[in-house]
Amino acid sequence: MSHEIKEPRPDAFKELMAAARVSGRPELAHQGRGRPLTQAEDDFAEALMAIYGDGVQGAPDLAKALAMRNVTRPSSGKADWTADTLEEELKAINADLDQAYAENGFGA
Repeated sequence: MSHEIKEPRPDAFKELMAAARVSGRPELAHQGRGRPLTQAEDDFAEALMAIYGDGVQGAPDLAKALAMRNVTRPSSGKADWTADTLEEELKAINADLDQAYAENGFGA
């Protein structure tokens, strides 16, 4: 059995968005949002990306990893993650961003 350490893959999307910001078109980096993310939402998103990067999949395992990292839920400020609260959180954030996009358009 090989215990090869995998190098993280480059994130092409993040690279493109960073280039958009540098080129003077920062609105392109978030064109699907009608408002900026809150700090709690941004922390949640960053934690999810790191957890996905570790190869974790499935709501129960994602919730467990979020709780272990003490990531707080944007809606409650608590780290009481379960598969159900993860689904609720994602639905609530998506609905709020959809509403903000409908009201404000893109580029927030």
